[in-house]
Amino acid sequence: MSATPSTILVVEDDAIVRMLIVDVLQELEFSVLEADGSEQAMEMLEDAAQHIDLLMTDVGLPGMDGRELASKARQLRQKLPILFASGYAETLEVAEGMAVIGKPFSIDQLRDKVKSMLTA
Repeated sequence: MSATPSTILVVEDDAIVRMLIVDVLQELEFSVLEADGSEQAMEMLEDAAQHIDLLMTDVGLPGMDGRELASKARQLRQKLPILFASGYAETLEVAEGMAVIGKPFSIDQLRDKVKSMLTA
């Protein structure tokens, strides 16, 4: 593959869930950054030299939750696509350029959702 893989920032406070998501995305040939919470994610988002094509964040994060993180991320990177992972997907309203994937999700659902967001 000659093209540079898309870079996805995964924000998930549950270490096992984060590891599984990162492993799957890497197997699908994406470049993956990972953060265990909003504070660590904000450091990466604030680094203008850090290329990020998609932010995938859990909604229920301690401290600043995923919705607040998304709002701050969009202040820094206005066009950044954001994928929320939530066990309450059906109740989550999102803005343009944002989507929700319900937990638990399959590898195929994750692949399809990520690819559709990156090509939108």
